[in-house]
Amino acid sequence: MGEPGDPPPGTPEGGPSGGEDEYRSVVFDESFVRAARLQEFSAQERLSDHAPAVRRRPALHRGLSRQALLLVVLIALAFGTAIYMGVRHPYPTPQAKRPEPLRMTVIPLAPHGAVPGATKAADLYAHSPAAQFRVGAEGINLPAVRRTSHFSDSQVMAAVTTARDYLVESSLDPDTLTGGSPGAVRLLLDPEQFDQFDRSFTHPAADERHAPIGWLVRFDPAKAALADQRARVEGTLRVAEADRNTLEVTSDHTFVYALRAAREDGGKVSLFTVRRELRFRFDRDDLRMHRAELLLSAAQAGPLSCGDDTADHLRPLLAGQRAKAGGPAGTDPYETGRATALCGTLAASAQPSPPL
Repeated sequence: MGEPGDPPPGTPEGGPSGGEDEYRSVVFDESFVRAARLQEFSAQERLSDHAPAVRRRPALHRGLSRQALLLVVLIALAFGTAIYMGVRHPYPTPQAKRPEPLRMTVIPLAPHGAVPGATKAADLYAHSPAAQFRVGAEGINLPAVRRTSHFSDSQVMAAVTTARDYLVESSLDPDTLTGGSPGAVRLLLDPEQFDQFDRSFTHPAADERHAPIGWLVRFDPAKAALADQRARVEGTLRVAEADRNTLEVTSDHTFVYALRAAREDGGKVSLFTVRRELRFRFDRDDLRMHRAELLLSAAQAGPLSCGDDTADHLRPLLAGQRAKAGGPAGTDPYETGRATALCGTLAASAQPSPPL
């Protein structure tokens, strides 16, 4: 007797003799029979147990088909790719780079003779090289912004805008110019430069590292006051990609201030000129946080006496005053080119010539 579930040997009763049953592959196919959910009891089983003619077979436990498994793998890959692209930074993560300390130079420019003066600042401006300069922040023009190889238009714009804001806060703000709090300037710097900045104001020194005048422009409030809060400005901003993770902005501006002696509202007015060259560096965090690393600060300022200490404040020579000592050949802050002398003589062409 065969195993339960196997078809009996021989040709089925009533089937065609001597030939193959045309329905055998369908009805009695082995895989079909084994997969059947119902199974017929043997005659002996039906006699002994009075069981029904058939019994239900347990369902076959099969694994996932290849198609279903492939579908699961594809869904998992798509989900993983979506997560990866969502958290992936679009740029390679640069290694942390500590900002360099600011290097600074301040060159006093001594006048040949007495400092010219007038009763009105407008008369001095009109008869000086600053006659065509713009007023205040309008003189700090932003350059045409173009994307670089590794920085977008918006990132380049963020760099030049931050540099401009630094120039405004450090060179044009009346509170900064008259010895007020430098907090607004400090906030525009990379935090890694805070220690050097703070030390420059708590322990100023003429060591090319810790002079407040390297960070900003400010006059000794005991000696001079602003006769006109609207300084005249002219200059340029240039931006370039230093490397794939760094932008650099170079500024070159001449600022002209109208001053009078402190606590003398009716005294004569004189002009004071400061040419500042600054170099800023921006990494991607700086661009996002609206801050800069100030790498280089070079200034030519006059009229000043070469022997005066300019580390803490600028102590300008005012209308009618003369320098204590001269210096090398005349230097004109209105001309381009880097300053190389430790003290210079203010060229006569840089002084105003007000009408008598």
